[in-house]
Amino acid sequence: MSVKTSLLALAVTSAAAPVLAQEVNLYSSRHYDTDERLYSDFTELTGITVNRIEGNADELIARMEAEGANSPADILLTVDTSRLERAKAAGILQSIDSAVLEERIPANLQDADNQWFGFSQRARIIFYDKSDVAEPPMSYVALADPKYAGQVCHRSSTNVYSQTLLSAVIENHGEDAAKDWAAGVVANFARAPQGGDTDQLRGLVSGECDISISNTYYFARAIRTEVDGLSEEDRANIGWVFPAQDAEGAHMNLSGGGVAANAPNKDNAIAFLEYLASDQAQQYFSAGNDEYPAVNGVAISPSVEALGDFVADDVNLSAVAKNVPTAQVIFNEVGWE
Repeated sequence: MSVKTSLLALAVTSAAAPVLAQEVNLYSSRHYDTDERLYSDFTELTGITVNRIEGNADELIARMEAEGANSPADILLTVDTSRLERAKAAGILQSIDSAVLEERIPANLQDADNQWFGFSQRARIIFYDKSDVAEPPMSYVALADPKYAGQVCHRSSTNVYSQTLLSAVIENHGEDAAKDWAAGVVANFARAPQGGDTDQLRGLVSGECDISISNTYYFARAIRTEVDGLSEEDRANIGWVFPAQDAEGAHMNLSGGGVAANAPNKDNAIAFLEYLASDQAQQYFSAGNDEYPAVNGVAISPSVEALGDFVADDVNLSAVAKNVPTAQVIFNEVGWE
């Protein structure tokens, strides 16, 4: 059964159901105006209204825990595998049976117990000042090379992107190597960790650093539309490297979701997740927010395509997320603020 067929079947079934069955309650930490298209298209296709509660991931997870069996939440939608695993560990998600999701979402982008699924990706890659860096690091490991001392900008250790990247280094290279790597990166810092991903790119423009790490969609967004501090002239001097192309490949961050443990509208919730896996929604993740689709073979937007082809790390992201506590210990031990 195709995604569209299953959604239409649900719409027909729902048409004769009570009013309550015509809604789905979404708790989301995705704060992108472009996601409005996803909700309106789903409602147009199925007749199911999407009710949203928005907040940061930690707040939403805590809220669902506090609400317990009385929670109105049907779906948790958030960014980064570590948060999805945290929600699973908290017992606020449930396993679901969906042939559509099993077929369309790659195995490494879904939970082994079918409690969460990834729907869009961002590659976390190396950016550099082309006027100052003749030989940029070609891998994450190379970021710790002493020849880059005083050149690297990065986010703080409390940021989930930092935590998940180090967790992936642990999974791919082992805990000892990961600790050495983290210590080497700290030794190469141009400034104390600070700011968001766009600030890491602005650090290249301002001259505060020569090398930084950022998710691809921040730079792709600047290609597509105006972003303060990243003009076309600024971007012309920024080069990028998809790391570890002869090894594990580029680290990927995930945006995904799962059905709430006490979902009052479970069937509608599953239908919404299946819709997010449809070609229509997958293309919009790329066109609307400059992300990479989770489903193989779906076209990407010109702004994303401009970054070029690359090999992605296909490590199981559920396994990576389980390394986050170890990553935080390492951050503390090496003085990564």
